[in-house]
Amino acid sequence: MTIREKILVVEDEKSISTLIATILNNTGYEVMKARTGSEALSMISSHCPDLIVLDLGLPDMDGLDILRQIRSWSTLPVVVVSARSHERDKVTALELGADDYLTKPFGTDELVARIRTAIRHTRTTSPNNEIAQKGTYTVGELTIDYNKHQVLLRGENAKLTLSEFRIVALLGKHAGKVLTYDYIIKELWGPRAGGDNQILRVNMANIRRKIEKNPAEPEYLFTEVGVGYRMAEGN
Repeated sequence: MTIREKILVVEDEKSISTLIATILNNTGYEVMKARTGSEALSMISSHCPDLIVLDLGLPDMDGLDILRQIRSWSTLPVVVVSARSHERDKVTALELGADDYLTKPFGTDELVARIRTAIRHTRTTSPNNEIAQKGTYTVGELTIDYNKHQVLLRGENAKLTLSEFRIVALLGKHAGKVLTYDYIIKELWGPRAGGDNQILRVNMANIRRKIEKNPAEPEYLFTEVGVGYRMAEGN
């Protein structure tokens, strides 16, 4: 019997929650629903979902606070689906570790595609995953551990989010080669992500704060202005 991925839909508007649940059930996912932040946090710990679809405007707490709590202990993929369309809201959610951000109203196909992409990237041992790789890659004091899905700096876990690890892992696989913004976005967020590299820039800024001594003068991740990013080559 095929095991279905479990998705927790955190949405207080019943009509939208039902719509998302119906879409995902018809796509083959097992769906759970929560209408408040406290209910969502309880279900996350007790039911261990594979992904969370998170609305930000909940009756008892802001969805960003839920995201912040989740990221304090887990790399569980989170796709934000929100009516908030301001750039600042998107940037904040991405900085806190959201894997993707979808603005209401959304298209059915786009929602499913974003969820599939986020879940696929948690399965880094899949033979079809472009960043799947075993062993480690080391350059200077930085090590990418592909088996443990961690980036280590001087032997200590740099505590990257799942999205941040995916970026570093992809660049490490092609160390020394410039990967264009468009290539990275399509590899990690799928062909529907388009040419907007904001989500990539936010994640890269977070990565550099965590692994570079001086983010303005990087040792490991270099920007080729107007083109893309490059990982330093190891010895």
